[in-house]
Amino acid sequence: MRKLLIAALLSGVGLTGNAQEKKEPTGFDVSRNLEIFADIYRQLDMFYVDTLSADTAIRWAIDGMLSEIDPYTVFYPGDDQDDLRRMATGRYAGIGALIRVHKKEDRAVIEEPYEGCPAQEAGVRSGDIILSIDGRDIKGWPVAKVSENLRGEPGTTFELRLQRPGVKEPLALKLTRRQIQLPCLPWYGIVDTTAQVGYLLLTEFTDQSAREVRHAINDMKQQGMERLIIDLRDNGGGAVSEAVEIVGYFVPRGSLVVSTKGKVPATCHEYLTPAEPIDTVMPIAVLVNGNTASAAEIVSGALQDLDRAVILGQRTYGKGLVQAVREVPYRGQLKFTTSRYYIPSGRCIQAYDYRHRTADGAATALPDSLTREFRTRLGRPVRDGGGILPDSILKVDSLPTMVYDLFASDALFDYVTDYAAAHETLALPGSFHLPDSTYDAFCQSVAASGFTYNGRTASALRGLRQLASFEGRLEAAEAEFDALEAKLKENDLSADLRRFRRHIQPYLEAEIISRYYYQRGAIQQQMRSDKEVRKAIETLKDYYNP
Repeated sequence: MRKLLIAALLSGVGLTGNAQEKKEPTGFDVSRNLEIFADIYRQLDMFYVDTLSADTAIRWAIDGMLSEIDPYTVFYPGDDQDDLRRMATGRYAGIGALIRVHKKEDRAVIEEPYEGCPAQEAGVRSGDIILSIDGRDIKGWPVAKVSENLRGEPGTTFELRLQRPGVKEPLALKLTRRQIQLPCLPWYGIVDTTAQVGYLLLTEFTDQSAREVRHAINDMKQQGMERLIIDLRDNGGGAVSEAVEIVGYFVPRGSLVVSTKGKVPATCHEYLTPAEPIDTVMPIAVLVNGNTASAAEIVSGALQDLDRAVILGQRTYGKGLVQAVREVPYRGQLKFTTSRYYIPSGRCIQAYDYRHRTADGAATALPDSLTREFRTRLGRPVRDGGGILPDSILKVDSLPTMVYDLFASDALFDYVTDYAAAHETLALPGSFHLPDSTYDAFCQSVAASGFTYNGRTASALRGLRQLASFEGRLEAAEAEFDALEAKLKENDLSADLRRFRRHIQPYLEAEIISRYYYQRGAIQQQMRSDKEVRKAIETLKDYYNP
C-alpha cells in the first residue's frame, strides 16, 4: 500500500504504464496522476481490510515522494516546525541542555548544560539523571520524547527531578523555559602568540553568525592578531546571506561570492559582498573536512577562488543545492530545492546527482575523469565535480573501533562524572593534563564497569568462514581460520586501553574540562592535540613570513 501511495504522488511518472517514457511532464500529466492518486486512496479508504489514518498514509506518500527527489526537500506540517525554525535561527525555547541515554539506568541523562542557559543557571550538572518532568516518570523514554517535553513555550515553568551521582536524595529544581540561542561561534582566541595567529570555530550559519564573526575578528585584531584560522570542519551550513557577509570581511566590497541558477528566473541570483571589508591582506587559513557543507563550502570555496585564503583538510561534502521555503495549506511549510550554487570561478560545488541513481538507489557522483577545470582570480587551476578540494590535503588519523565504542559508552561518561564530583576545581583549559596515575585509575574504572566492545574483525572472520564453507574451501583452511579466530578472541581490555592511550586521553581530558569550563573549555583543551590546527599555524607562518 505504501509503495502505491508513494508512486501515485510522483507526478512525473504516470500510474498507467508509461513510467519509461522520457518526456517533459505537462499540466495534463500532473492532473491525471493526482486524479489517479486520489482515487487509489479513496478506494483504499473504503475497502481496505483495516481502517486507514489519512494523516499517516498521506504523509507516507509525501515523505516517500520527497525522499526520491533529494535529501533536502522536506515537508513540515503545521504542528511540526521547530526543526525548521531552529535551522534558520539557531534558536528554540527550552532549558539549554544536551541530553543522552544512560543505558544502565534506562533514562535520559544530562550530557552538558549550555553555559548561561536556564539549566546551568538552576544548578543542573553533567551526569544528572532525569527522574521526572513535571511529575511524569521518564524511565524508558527515548531522547526525542524527553527533549520534546523539556522544550515548550518561553516563560513556562516546570519541575525537573534529578538523581545526582553521589547524592543520596533526588533533587527537585524549578526551571523556566526561555529562548535559547545555540552558539554558532563557541570559542575564538589567539592560539599562537609568536606569530599572532587567531582562531575561530564556526559551527553553523544562523542569522547571528556574521555579527559574531565580525565581533571575534575585531576583538582578536585588538589583541594583536596578524593571521587567522577559520575552522569550518563539521559545519553543515545554513544561511547563504551570512556566508556572503563573512566572505565580505576579507575581500573588496561588491565582489561576487556565489550565484544561483534554477529553472525559474526568480531563483537566479548573484550575491555580492554588501559592505566595506575589515581586512583584505591578513593571511587566512580555512580548515574543512568531509562534513563541511553548503554555506560553509561557499565561504571556503569563494575564499579559494578569490585567492584570499589557503584551504586545508579533506574534500568537502559537496552540497550545492539551494532550498527555499513556501507555505502550503493548513500552516504547513515545504522546504525544497530551487537552484544550484556556483562559486566565483564558475564551478558548481554539488557532488551528487539525485535524479540519476544507481541500482541500489544511491545518488551518483561525477567521476574525476569527467570534471572540468576552472581558474581562480590569479589563474590557479581548480576543478568542479563536487565539494571543495583543499589546497593542502591533510590525512586524518583513523580511530580504532574500540575507541569509538568507548567514547559512546556509559563507562567513560560515568568516570568523568565521578572525577568532577571528587575534584572541586581544575586547571585552566590547555594546561590540564592527566598524570599516569589518573589514567591508570580510569582504566581500572572502565574494566570494573563491565564495558565491552564489538570485535568487528572477529565478526567479519565468521562471515568469511561461512563463505569459505559455502564455496567448499573451509576444510583446506580450517586450521588457519581456527588460529586466527583464537587470536582475535584475545580482547584484552586493559592492554587495549593502554595501547590506544594516545587516542583516548585527549578526548578524556576534553570531557573532564567540559564539566568545569563547558564547550569553550573543551575546544581550548582539544587545541593541544589538534594536528590540523597546528598544520594551519605552520602553513600561515611558512606562506606568510613578514
